Amino acid sequence: MQLGTRAVVLSAKNLEEYDRLVTLLTEDLGVVTAYAKGARRQKGTMASATEQLSYSALQIFRNRDRTFVDKAEAETIFFAIRQDMDRLALASYFCQLCQELIPEGDTQAGYLHLMMNTLTLLDRGKLPLGQLKAVFELRLLTMSGYMPDLVACAVCGELSGGEILFAPTGGVIYCGEHAPRAGLMPLIALSPGVFQAMRHIIYSDFERLFSFRLGADGLEQLAKASEAYLLAQVERVLPALNFYKTIAG
Repeated sequence: MQLGTRAVVLSAKNLEEYDRLVTLLTEDLGVVTAYAKGARRQKGTMASATEQLSYSALQIFRNRDRTFVDKAEAETIFFAIRQDMDRLALASYFCQLCQELIPEGDTQAGYLHLMMNTLTLLDRGKLPLGQLKAVFELRLLTMSGYMPDLVACAVCGELSGGEILFAPTGGVIYCGEHAPRAGLMPLIALSPGVFQAMRHIIYSDFERLFSFRLGADGLEQLAKASEAYLLAQVERVLPALNFYKTIAG
């Protein structure tokens, strides 16, 4: 089966004889691993189109359990991201998250939409890195089956406007009156603004996803809550996250 599609290259591994093994986030097939034969030859368009973070138009051929890239032409390569170590490390983390969280065979087009919107904003430097990171983490978790329950207190079912405590391990919230006793589970206190931002990230449509603002303290709190929730669900070391945190200081 031959198919024309567009994709972001999530990873690229050089093989012998100028070939590459690439992992693609496609608009039609979800996450796909494919062989790009001769991709690293100097002539032609395959070299840049199969590098990590390239957004490319591709001709893919699928034969039983193997997928091959027959043709590829880069449409966007995100120059500004590649020239800034902080942004490059964060973008690489986004790529790893897609490979970790998107279920095999899940073909919803929203994944590519989220990735391209986030990378475009990262490339243009329009929003703080911490905000982009938190939005991408929470929305990708939500889309891939890990939506936290931020409707009301997990015990009383109410949301009175008082203290709000988030439990990353369970992805639920508690009011101050019904929160578990100290030490039973990790809890993160959320300001009203951060709580509303988390709900916005989870429930809003794509067109409004990034349209919220928080001060420095709020962004720090949001980043802490989103990362803690992600790590509680993934339950394993994410090398790209550790690298980004080292680079970003």
